[in-house]
This record gives sequence, structure tokens and C-alpha cells, in this order.
Amino acid sequence: MKIICNSAELSEACQNVQRAASAKTAIPAIEGILLSAKDNILTLTGYDLEMGITTSIPAKIEEEGDLVLNAHMFSETLRKLPENEVSIDSDSRQIASISCGEFESTLIGISAEEYPELPSVSGGYSISVTQDMLKDMIRKTIFSVAIKDNSKVVHTGVKFEIEENHIRLIAVDGVRLAIRNENIDYSGENLSFVVPAKTLSEVMKLMVDDEDTLTLGVGKRHIIFEVGKYNIISRLLDGEFLNYKSAIPSSTKTVVTVDTRRLIDSIDRTSLIITDKIKSPVKCVFEENMIKISSITSLGTANDRIYANIEGEDCTIGFNNKYVLDALKVCDTDEVRIMLSGPIKPILIVPPQGDEFIFLILPVRLKNED
Repeated sequence: MKIICNSAELSEACQNVQRAASAKTAIPAIEGILLSAKDNILTLTGYDLEMGITTSIPAKIEEEGDLVLNAHMFSETLRKLPENEVSIDSDSRQIASISCGEFESTLIGISAEEYPELPSVSGGYSISVTQDMLKDMIRKTIFSVAIKDNSKVVHTGVKFEIEENHIRLIAVDGVRLAIRNENIDYSGENLSFVVPAKTLSEVMKLMVDDEDTLTLGVGKRHIIFEVGKYNIISRLLDGEFLNYKSAIPSSTKTVVTVDTRRLIDSIDRTSLIITDKIKSPVKCVFEENMIKISSITSLGTANDRIYANIEGEDCTIGFNNKYVLDALKVCDTDEVRIMLSGPIKPILIVPPQGDEFIFLILPVRLKNED
């Protein structure tokens, strides 16, 4: 293989593709990036057997061929090159010579025959959404996925539910639940599948904040995201996902409407004496159009209060400050509604109108409760 291309363009492609390469594995080939040169196009692939990222860039192909180079070493080499043309020339021993300006180096490669083939997503379903919308939907749910070591594997991903003209994303970790709803142009079969959080995190990095279209190709076992110049393919997670609808309280005793920023700032202030080692719930008293927020630990006490519009019964409830802050910080509305059903029932955080997002958080029982 012998190619010449722009070093900056190749470096950017490698930086993105290498995130799908495996860091530590018994299979050296998947620690690398597969380079495939044909018809004046250089295709780059990273794949760790669970997720793959591919992209193509224009290149002058003087000799077609394929080669696998260590992802980290190759990407770091390219990143430090001057913005110029880079030449990569490999021989029959899989040794790649890299030259750019006055710089020259060699990297020992691996035969492309040892690189695993990416799975195919053919005969599936195709859904088109805008990048900014899907990015926001992922941002508002991914923080609630479960940690891999402590939960069912299926809960380490985000569930997609797609039906006529509607898409819903759901994430749950056992103590909190995040739901994000949106309308889309779709008239196919109802779909339900779970995408690993790691995959969605990489998809977010490749998306832009505009209305460019992104396409999802959904198969039985895999999904492919077509994002601009990149394709991200991932396995889907198997298992029985939580029946999240049954977790949402059917009735509400107290409805609180409050300024989002003020509530975040107040909880932040009263949480300063709570640390990873010194944990304690934040106590909230909802009464007389006021939220009284307090915490007590061995480091001291903190008390604050902010105005809110409160309808219904007074309520006192305890909660994990981090879980509530995680939810509030992804709310893009000036105000939020907090729906309460009692001191030991889940908290719901929703927008002032509609159900664009729903965040559910289990409370923490306060010590003075019976």
C-alpha cells in the first residue's frame, strides 16, 4: 500500500476512529486501525468487537492495499505532524514508512487478514432524525444509565422506543429514571431496542449542534449510526428492561413550580458539606410557597430557602443531592415542575408544560421518619 493525503485530515479521522479500537486485548489486531486504500479513497476502521467506527477521506492512492497499524501510536504520530502532505508506504513485511516534510518514521503493522469483519446491518429499519435533537435526547438520559459492575447489563444502555411519529429514550439505574420524548417523521413498525451507553457517548462526540440529518439503521442484533462522514456500528444489548411505566407514580399530592437555576444553586450551596466519604441526604421542606433546603453532616450544617409556587399538601422529603442535580442540570427550561406523592414516594421532575422529559428519583428516608 502506498498513499499520500493531507496530514491534518488523516489525523482528525484517526483521532475519532481510534476511540473504537480496543485498549487492552488478547487480539493485537483490534488494538489497531484498519487502513484500506482503494479508488483514491482511504477508509479507516476501528473495532473492539462491540462497537466499530469507520470513515473515509480522499487520498492519492499510488498502490492499493490494506494494513493494520497500532491505533495509539499511529494517531499520536499523526497528531504531532506539521499540516502538510503525509505519505504512508507499506511493504510485504507489514512495515509502514511514514514521511511528512523532513519527518520520517516506521511503524510495524499487522496483516489486514487478522482484522475481524464488521457486522452487517442489512434488511433492518431506517430512521432519520436531526443531530441536534438526538444529541439532546441522549444528553438528557445517558446520565441515568447503570454502572456495569452493579447492575443488569441491559440497564447499562439507553432504551429506544420508536413508534409512529414518535421516539422515546429511557435510562434507569435502580434509583433514578430518565425519559425523553420527541416527535419525528416515522411511519414504520414499532421498534424497541437498547443501545450501550458507551456507543451513544461516542455518537454524541461526532454529532454537531445543528439540524443536519442523522440516520439510524436498526437490525436484529446491531445498529448503525450514520453521522456525517462517520458510521458507528454497535451491538444491541439483550435482556429484560425495567417496566418503567409502572415505576411512575399514578397520582400526585403536591405540585411545585420553581426557577431551575435558583434550585440548582441552592442545592449546590447546601451540599458543600456532603462529600464522597461523608454522605448525607439533602432535606427539602415544601410548604407555604417556600422550599427549605438543609443538610447536616459531621462537617457542619447548611440551610437555605427559595421561593416556589406550591400547590397541594405540604411535604418533607430527603434525596441524594447528586441525583437531583444531575437531572436539573440537563433541564433547559427556565422553570421545572416537581411532582411529589409523599415523603417516601419517587420525586418527578418535569417541564412546566408537556412531557418532553421526565426525571424520576427515589427519595432517601430521613432519620427522624418513622
